[in-house]
Amino acid sequence: MRALEAHNVSFQYPRGPLLLKDVSMHVASGECVALGGPSGCGKSTLCHILSGIIPRSIQGKVEGRVLLFGEEIAGLSLARVVQLVGIVFQNPEAQLFSPTVEDEIAFGPENLCLPRDEIERRIADALRAVHMDSYRLAETKALSHGQKQLIALGAMLALQPRALIFDEVFAQLDERSTRLVRGVIRTQKEMGHAILMVDHNLENIEIADRVYQLEGGRAWEIQP
Repeated sequence: MRALEAHNVSFQYPRGPLLLKDVSMHVASGECVALGGPSGCGKSTLCHILSGIIPRSIQGKVEGRVLLFGEEIAGLSLARVVQLVGIVFQNPEAQLFSPTVEDEIAFGPENLCLPRDEIERRIADALRAVHMDSYRLAETKALSHGQKQLIALGAMLALQPRALIFDEVFAQLDERSTRLVRGVIRTQKEMGHAILMVDHNLENIEIADRVYQLEGGRAWEIQP
């Protein structure tokens, strides 16, 4: 089943030039797809559109169709969207808001009004998945950049989305953290989840089944 779909999507920020022009792409369940392209070409913007951040939280004019598991994303509630697709950004500082790791991981499930025992289970599972169990009570501000990225990933996993977007998350990670994130991606793929990852590193792109190139506002599929 196709999890993420863009059909002839065009986009421009307010008073800005047309950034994306009739972009079409898809990611199926159980598939890992990489998205490459030069800096400033709109890769993060496309990720924001596919995850519903644009235009829900960031203004801009979107044309075309964006589907999550066959449903128009524009017609889905925020609570439904975050249960279908999760995104991790390059800079974890933009994603972490709570004082402790435990609070950060619990934030999403709590906002879904899940039972307390389910929240506890998800916190434990998420921290175990990113190998950060021993940091459960740590202050987020005291973590290293790599550790913050792992907690941002854990917070997203706690929502148990069926599609995951990684927007250049490897850019500032050390070798150990990079291995851990690659392992999470492989595990999520094996679980049948859809993965879209923005990256330039050939070692990371090796995980991908297919690769799209975005340049000049247009996207096309290339050989990995």
